[in-house]
Amino acid sequence: MIDISIRMIDLPDLDVLQQISRDTFQETFADSNTQENMDRYLSENLTREKLASEIANPDSSFYFAELGTNVLGYLKINSGRAQSEKISDRSVEIERIYVCAAYHGKGLGKLLFDHALAIALEKNADQVWLGVWEHNLRAIAFYRKNGFEEFDQHVFMLGDDKQTDILMRRFITI
Repeated sequence: MIDISIRMIDLPDLDVLQQISRDTFQETFADSNTQENMDRYLSENLTREKLASEIANPDSSFYFAELGTNVLGYLKINSGRAQSEKISDRSVEIERIYVCAAYHGKGLGKLLFDHALAIALEKNADQVWLGVWEHNLRAIAFYRKNGFEEFDQHVFMLGDDKQTDILMRRFITI
């Protein structure tokens, strides 16, 4: 693995966060969705204002994976009321792990994932959970390989397309 650093970000990183969020979302989902739905999602969910409010939320945190000054991927963690679903009082949600396509298969996703688990342990969480699109087979395989099991599903709106996310979790034992 190349020498990657992970750091928590804050408002001064907003422009870079927006750019990597938009780029990696497009890379991951554009081939499987209409451009209209992609554009609508980006314009509603990855705006400067929305991302700034997420950064400011004390129950959410973002982390960049960097090689020097280049951002290669990012992670978003939610706890408490910031979670998109109420799973348990001691759960932590991995809302986003996105890696630039050029770095897929190089261990960067695992590095971000391990960082998320370390944060969950610091928060004394009993489980980590996430939602993953039912057609994102690469991600589902990654999470299964790392000890996650399916337990439910919920709707994820991409533009006007009602999609199904599989909810997966991994219990944490100390």
